[in-house]
Amino acid sequence: MLNKKTINTDLCVVGGGIAGMCAAISAARHGIRVVLMHERPVLGGNASSEIRMWVCGAHGENNRETGILEEIALENLYRNPNKNWYLWDNILYDFIKREENITLLLNCTCIDAECESGEFEDGRSIRIKSVTGYSMTTQTMIKVNSHFYCDSSGDSILAPLTGAQFRIGRESADEFGEDTSVKVPDNMTMGNSCLLLGRETTKNIPYIHPDGFKKFTDEDFKFREIHPESPWENFWYLELGGNRDTIHEAEDIACELKELALGTWDYMKNSGKYNVDTWELDFLSALPGKRESRRMVGEYIITECDIRDCKVFDDTVAYGGWPIDDHFPMGFYHRSNANTDIKTPAPYPLPYRALYSKNVENLYFAGRNISMTHMAMSSIRVMATCGLLGQAVGTAAAIACKDSLTPHGVYKQAIGKLKELLMDDDCFIPYAKRRVSESISKSMLSPSLYDGYDRVHRLNEGKSVTSFGLHEPIEYIFDKAEAIESVHVTFDSDLNRETLDVDSCEKGHMTRANVMLNSPVMHMPTTLAKAFVLTVTLENGKVLTFDRKNNRKRYFHTDIGDKVIKISLIITETWGDSNARVLSFDYR
Repeated sequence: MLNKKTINTDLCVVGGGIAGMCAAISAARHGIRVVLMHERPVLGGNASSEIRMWVCGAHGENNRETGILEEIALENLYRNPNKNWYLWDNILYDFIKREENITLLLNCTCIDAECESGEFEDGRSIRIKSVTGYSMTTQTMIKVNSHFYCDSSGDSILAPLTGAQFRIGRESADEFGEDTSVKVPDNMTMGNSCLLLGRETTKNIPYIHPDGFKKFTDEDFKFREIHPESPWENFWYLELGGNRDTIHEAEDIACELKELALGTWDYMKNSGKYNVDTWELDFLSALPGKRESRRMVGEYIITECDIRDCKVFDDTVAYGGWPIDDHFPMGFYHRSNANTDIKTPAPYPLPYRALYSKNVENLYFAGRNISMTHMAMSSIRVMATCGLLGQAVGTAAAIACKDSLTPHGVYKQAIGKLKELLMDDDCFIPYAKRRVSESISKSMLSPSLYDGYDRVHRLNEGKSVTSFGLHEPIEYIFDKAEAIESVHVTFDSDLNRETLDVDSCEKGHMTRANVMLNSPVMHMPTTLAKAFVLTVTLENGKVLTFDRKNNRKRYFHTDIGDKVIKISLIITETWGDSNARVLSFDYR
């Protein structure tokens, strides 16, 4: 008989990809108990060493995703300058394990859910009571009782297990007025990919193709171009299965993808068309990366029209900016371009109401399975965008738990609080700014330090970086003691990575595809503060000192909750620049 175990928690996150990780971390940091259930031995999902897809997000200047994602990116630059995939896995693991409120269940597949039916709040008819996972390595059935659940599994496993409403496939053009050639709705999706990556060496390395495997020819690659010399080449177009069932036929599709990947490597090595004699096969994924399957139905369904028109929502909690990148269902065998590449107005807003279920009272979702149409998903699905959605869900779940609200109740009663907490945690919300004290306007410091904006951006009119000398005090001194809720500092982490002397591909990605002999060694952005001291002098003369050395974070936010007569910031060292660069130094 199998072992059985029960865990009681506040939030159960199913799926430990980038979205699920960010949901778990944000919820834990806001003080609630979290169980993160993930069916693989490593975290990161499509971004893990098992699959090796890049974490992509919004295009455009200063649009890099911050919050937890920028923390991960900066830690990776610091600890993993050669972009080693196994160090990358360990960094993701460390971000989860350092949170004492998270119970991590690896190699644990969600296989069941217990629900109750009824007339629940906000017109919901289902409530989840528990989910059960099977821990493969310990042969244990683990039941998780939780107040709230978040499905970040990608395939939306909690939809069939709970009865949550979902969609799959492509909508017709007339259903939402989208720019799609689909006249009749169908179940077709984007396909899966098995990535292969190469490594350049100093000696000739032959490749012998397996007997019985297909040999590819110039005709097969008539509509696909291979560029092994390019840092952008990660073979994403080796894609199949969109015209099939990417869930129930996943293993068959995976077998075909492996043969396609090895056939591509054989074509590169043995056709004589490419200068890759000294290349060896460094990686071939045994686990396909999946782009699309079930999408949950929420309070609001995001459409391509919302993206195209850059619709502003009263409940905006995140943003996107990847192109409308719709891959054709036939994948590699589509006899034309592999995908569309339609520019979007980055950053475009994304609403909170698309992150929780329309019919299940206590179900959130974050990742490529949120409430959106197929066309909208072709842009929103990328992992950096999904990470922002995850951080929003984790923060919302913490509010819901502490304030005894449903997910929809957070929208009705606490959406302002949710936005404020996200911005305090360094998330950029388009067309919004952090709340600062009204008295701060009397300061003699540059107004750009306390305008409530934390990045120079086209939406933040008048915002600039303020430069200070190292060891130069930056101070707020009060004529009389003032009640201070919190203090916030944002440093310049060089969002465009201009201080890294590398190509745009290396600047834009936390990981690397093919490894060349001249692949660069990365380093921390030289603009970022490396050491600083923040002191807060209270009315009673007590001094709160926050002394940070070897700093690798873009922001510092601390609660005070007392009467204050002085706030002082001194930056003593950067990661390379001779001056300190500060975007925000304020209080409320």
